[in-house]
Amino acid sequence: MTISLPVILAVSAVMFGFGVYGALTLRNAIRILMCVELILNSVNINLVAFSRYLADPAQGQIFTIFVMTVAAAEAAVGLAIILMIARQRSHIDIERINLLKW
Repeated sequence: MTISLPVILAVSAVMFGFGVYGALTLRNAIRILMCVELILNSVNINLVAFSRYLADPAQGQIFTIFVMTVAAAEAAVGLAIILMIARQRSHIDIERINLLKW
């Protein structure tokens, strides 16, 4: 039993929508990073789905591994920055962080 391409794209679009909504409305830095990861995972689902239904499956999987590698590096750098800010201050609220302002 295979799942059709429109169903996979619909699931991916819902995931992408939740990720964008969360990234734009949340104030906690860790939750924003989680929403960015949700966006990247929805892109990975699209890559694998399109490569399975339209082209060579190996191409989509290779691009997905590349995106996952970039996402892991982004998460590591983001968490390092958040931990540095949390050590200097007692919060990680995005609205209250003004380290890069003049």
